[in-house]
Amino acid sequence: MDSQSLTPEIFSAAVKSITASFGDATRREIYLNVRESDSGLTAADVAIKMGIHSNVARHHLDKLAAAGHVTVDIPREAKAGRPSKRYHSAKSEISFEFPARHDDLMGTLLGRALALLAPTEAEALAEEVGHEYGLHLASEMAPGDAQRSLESAVTTVAETLTSHGFAARSEVSDGQLRIVSEHCPFGQAAIDHPVLCAIDRGLVRGMLAGLHGETDPQLTGSFAMGHSVCTTIV
Repeated sequence: MDSQSLTPEIFSAAVKSITASFGDATRREIYLNVRESDSGLTAADVAIKMGIHSNVARHHLDKLAAAGHVTVDIPREAKAGRPSKRYHSAKSEISFEFPARHDDLMGTLLGRALALLAPTEAEALAEEVGHEYGLHLASEMAPGDAQRSLESAVTTVAETLTSHGFAARSEVSDGQLRIVSEHCPFGQAAIDHPVLCAIDRGLVRGMLAGLHGETDPQLTGSFAMGHSVCTTIV
């Protein structure tokens, strides 16, 4: 990435993405253990190696999976009951090479393609695309897990969005759970084609459906509407 494309917003998003994944010392050590294993590790393997409870190990492993740093495999021959998920290194490179750019070509092309449809049809299609991919992300990060609490699911969604360039955080305001994104990977394309915001809404809805259950998150403010952040109320 050239120095001109590394804007303060992109740099901030990259820092938040890395911090969300590796700000915890235990999580860093778990990641290194998984990375050094050729056959992958289960939560029980990590717990024994590090002398921690298996639930703690599983929590950190799922956070790493949500950010795309490890992948999850469930053996087909798993016996009845909770399957032993095996975590493998995604061999991701930890760097500031960040994919989010304000002049994102794919976002622009997608926005123009959606503009060829009627507004209501374009918005419905964009949200459905986001929803389907959100479900896919949820299945990748926690396949076979029991559904988690809404607060836990929202936190995981925010961390996952951050790892995809949104620089997101979860918060509680006026008794409502919110996901606040300080950076949009669609950049100028979202401002030129606000229908792209429906993808974000669908993405959040899909991930929450996979992690917690069906919800109806509402995007109450976005960069496309002139706001400084994108806010989704869950």
